[in-house]
Amino acid sequence: MAMVRMKFHVAVTEEALGGLNAHAKAERDREDAWIAERRRELLEPGMPRRAAAVVRRKIRVQAAQMRRNGEFGGTRDDIVTRAVREELQARGLDRDWPEPPEGELEAPGRRWGTPPSQPMGGGGYTHRLTVNLPHPLGDTVRRAAYWTSKDAVEALQDWADRWGDGIDVALREAEHDGIPAELALLSAAGRPSAPKSALEIRDRLRQQILTTGDLIRAAVSRTSRHGKPTLPSAP
Repeated sequence: MAMVRMKFHVAVTEEALGGLNAHAKAERDREDAWIAERRRELLEPGMPRRAAAVVRRKIRVQAAQMRRNGEFGGTRDDIVTRAVREELQARGLDRDWPEPPEGELEAPGRRWGTPPSQPMGGGGYTHRLTVNLPHPLGDTVRRAAYWTSKDAVEALQDWADRWGDGIDVALREAEHDGIPAELALLSAAGRPSAPKSALEIRDRLRQQILTTGDLIRAAVSRTSRHGKPTLPSAP
């Protein structure tokens, strides 16, 4: 039975994506080299076709087992999956989280009250990465991000009720909700300007927000820090 997976689309830097792709290619090449070496060792000249097919099948099965054990990196999704588990463990987030309120995880766009982590372009997140995680792991990522950020999100909502989010955010929210831009501008203009101290509080709260993208980007960074593994020896 095929494993059910959860898909994530994450904005990343060109460097991060290039490093992940290079690591995945190195792992594919390493596995291919091991398979070729085993075939040279086990396939004898003149071996009957059926016997040779059995040998090749056993080598494929062993390679698949070594991917599951982490001796080979496997696909890009496999590599990121292991790194996500490591990242959750390092942050103390690898545990059973309660289910968030219905509809909270299905809301489109970024978490409420958070700006983009970095702008697209201009040295920011210029590339997109699609990752397919095993469904239980993907669900843990989403729940961990939600509950870890919950208090800060609610505090940001209170902050916005007091000071507003500014004209740019008001226009984006109005477009999302189908409200005329003129009404959004009037509403934003009628709010008092937030003093510097209030803006500093907002910035501190924003830094406490953890998104699924933050977790996966941190996991991708982990893949580039792994040393080059050696070729497994044949048993």
